[in-house]
Amino acid sequence: MKRCFHAPTLTFVFALLLVAPAFAQRIVTPDTEVETKKRAQTGMKFLTVSVDARATALGGAVMSDMAGSSTSLFYNPASMAGMPGSFHASAGMLSFITDINYNILSLAYRPGGGNYGVFGLSVVNVDYGDFIGTIRANNEAGFVETGNYSPTALAVGLGYARAFSDRFAAGIHIKYAYQNIGDDFVTAQDFDSQTGSSFNPGLVTATESYAKGTLAFDFGVVYMTGFRSLVIAMTVRNFAQEQTYVRERFELPLTFQIGTSINLLDFTAANPDVHRLRLHVDAQRPRDFDEHIKFGLEYTFMDIFSLRGGFEQTISEEEGISLGAGVHHAISNIRFGADYAYTDWGLFGDVHRVGVQIGF
Repeated sequence: MKRCFHAPTLTFVFALLLVAPAFAQRIVTPDTEVETKKRAQTGMKFLTVSVDARATALGGAVMSDMAGSSTSLFYNPASMAGMPGSFHASAGMLSFITDINYNILSLAYRPGGGNYGVFGLSVVNVDYGDFIGTIRANNEAGFVETGNYSPTALAVGLGYARAFSDRFAAGIHIKYAYQNIGDDFVTAQDFDSQTGSSFNPGLVTATESYAKGTLAFDFGVVYMTGFRSLVIAMTVRNFAQEQTYVRERFELPLTFQIGTSINLLDFTAANPDVHRLRLHVDAQRPRDFDEHIKFGLEYTFMDIFSLRGGFEQTISEEEGISLGAGVHHAISNIRFGADYAYTDWGLFGDVHRVGVQIGF
């Protein structure tokens, strides 16, 4: 009996073979072979925060969305290839812990009916709030205040995805990530008793900027297996060169993730056009902390109303479950949508995400 394997299938299987040993690898020191913990090894951590309301409500387990949207750029750019229609736009806001605010925007456009793939644009802007700057001084307090400063972060990306068949798609997302945590004052002499307890700008000879920017790359594939509605996917996110910050080197938060999803009602007599109950499970291997699993469950009624829940098994003792809901409706050829997500962050309080969408 002759067997025939499709090229996308072989590509995905080969990729899994490469990634699987990485998930199984133990981190040990070369001299003692004692397992170590990966902590604080990366910078620009704002790139790892889940920004989309629907994705967060599912615990971030959205790698295997076959029919995605412009928000897929933040998770798996390959899913963008399966978006319905020719245009999609999304805007969202995240009120994160310690009064950190995220604002996001994403656009996707499919020219020529999809013959040229799907092009996308993503923007993430982070406002960390105001901080009081200080500098060392030879006074009773040991410092003087230099005024308020406001750290910021920004990531702007361009993405492209293409479906090579009705089962397989691949995508890439190239983004410029920038973070600025303020300026440091370089002075000609120490602040002493003659300056009093206030900051004297006249003594400042120069400032040193603590801003850093670099290019980062995301890659993804998604594959519909043909067994019921089972979909599998894989992504590599935040691939970039090593960076130098002042005198220290650091890496971006490189992450490998494998995911799968299936409609659990496939095994029942339920009409999939009326009811869907989709289970999402992702396995993630970050560069800077331990491997973990993400779970998400989404019930959708008539492609209009969705209820969601998710959990991310992480090292955090504060982050708990996520819950959310979404409403999507089409008027003529224009589709509207709104999503909300709630996450319990223990001592840090509740975290809320909202997002709105439009497509045609």
